[in-house]
Amino acid sequence: MGDRDHAGGTGVAVRRLRSRWRIASITSGWRFPSDWAVPEVDTVCGSALFRGDLTAALTGLGGSRARTGAGLDETLYDVAALHAVLDGGSDTDGLISADPHAAPLAMLRAAAVGWADVASALTGGTATEPDTGLATEAYLRTRLGEVYRAAAAPVLLAIEVDLARVAGWSRPMAMALVADVLREVFDGGETTAALGESTAVVLAERDADLGHRIRRVRRRIADRLSADPQLAAAAHPRVRSHHLPDTLAAAHDLLYHLGGRG
Repeated sequence: MGDRDHAGGTGVAVRRLRSRWRIASITSGWRFPSDWAVPEVDTVCGSALFRGDLTAALTGLGGSRARTGAGLDETLYDVAALHAVLDGGSDTDGLISADPHAAPLAMLRAAAVGWADVASALTGGTATEPDTGLATEAYLRTRLGEVYRAAAAPVLLAIEVDLARVAGWSRPMAMALVADVLREVFDGGETTAALGESTAVVLAERDADLGHRIRRVRRRIADRLSADPQLAAAAHPRVRSHHLPDTLAAAHDLLYHLGGRG
């Protein structure tokens, strides 16, 4: 019973710290409350309460923030909010005041290093798939974070190609042709990305021309694939339009499902 009581008390302490930190961060300007509670938050809370050394945990948090689209300033204010909670400072109304200038440099540096490592990967060579030139899912997740923070309302188009009867080296060739069509039709800066080996997506604006472009994509992909006997079996792409869910977390779940993993 003693071990169970200790574990229960540990969980309560983590939840209490997490709650106070979340309130302080939102009060200090965190712009999208529903995407704050990433798993790395609990790791940081556990480290703060029971291990003392926050460096590794904050580096992991910084990387997670970059993957979900948070900017560096917002990430550092989040860390400053944590420090303010741990330091016990509060305003007269009981709200915690986050001040990046008061937070220890080591805390801010650890989070910044984690954020920069992931952000540089997402904006560098690893932001695209080598076979198709489409953006990776990680980059798409970052763009979705930016979209949700900007309160934009685009649509997510999923282009699925049935590769069940396409063999060997022809499979990546099929998706390379799909990617080429998407770049031709969506040439206005839209984000195009690969999800798995047989699905591509486009993050596009919902405008009067969208229906026409969807039809062009379907027709051109069919034409390109049917022209090659090795790919003709896949020449019936399915193009579906998805409204983005209300929360970024739900959008991530949608990507997981579209990628054939759920």
